[in-house]
Amino acid sequence: MFIGHFGIGFGAKSVAPKISLGALFVAAQLLDLLWPTLLLLGFERVRIEPGATVVTPLIFEHYPISHSLLAVAGWAILVGCAYFLLWRDRIGACVLGILVVSHWGLDAIVHRPDLPLFPGSAVVIGLNAWSSFPITLAVEVSLFALGVWLYTRATVPADSSGKWSFRVLVASLIIAYAGNLFGAPPPNTGAIAWAGQLQWLFVLWGYWVDKHRHASARA
Repeated sequence: MFIGHFGIGFGAKSVAPKISLGALFVAAQLLDLLWPTLLLLGFERVRIEPGATVVTPLIFEHYPISHSLLAVAGWAILVGCAYFLLWRDRIGACVLGILVVSHWGLDAIVHRPDLPLFPGSAVVIGLNAWSSFPITLAVEVSLFALGVWLYTRATVPADSSGKWSFRVLVASLIIAYAGNLFGAPPPNTGAIAWAGQLQWLFVLWGYWVDKHRHASARA
């Protein structure tokens, strides 16, 4: 899942208006922000197998640090506690922690059975929505559209940057998603890892957009 996670980040602005969109993106996409670095360092493994699923050619062989449920709970607590220590905002800390865990829950819908409950777990979770292109699109696009809609209700542009940078961000996420769906399989795992690092650009973009928007009267 890709834009579905970003959609959750957008939507969370409606319940946590004090938190920057960039920070919401970090929490919602944290596992996939950590994973490329862990892949480059050799702590986690993925294999490219064209046709593995209808949607993605990736077989996630080993990713207990970024994607086991126990580790995700730890990341969620870490993020929530760090935010609370910095800002003394209990609601915001809870929202960020829930966003981290939401990533695993959404991945469990689309992934093959490959999400471990804890490092070394023989039990793996995955409903494999990736086996169906229409179901995958229905889930991801709906989450993204709902999240963007909630964000536009919660915030309004403060200037032209707030208007146009937001629109270009949304369009860029859609284009990136289309590239993932319809592009050629990656040539190697290194290319996957380095491409994954580009997600940080969307995080920075989220911070920029949010600086140029303010709370809507409807929020």
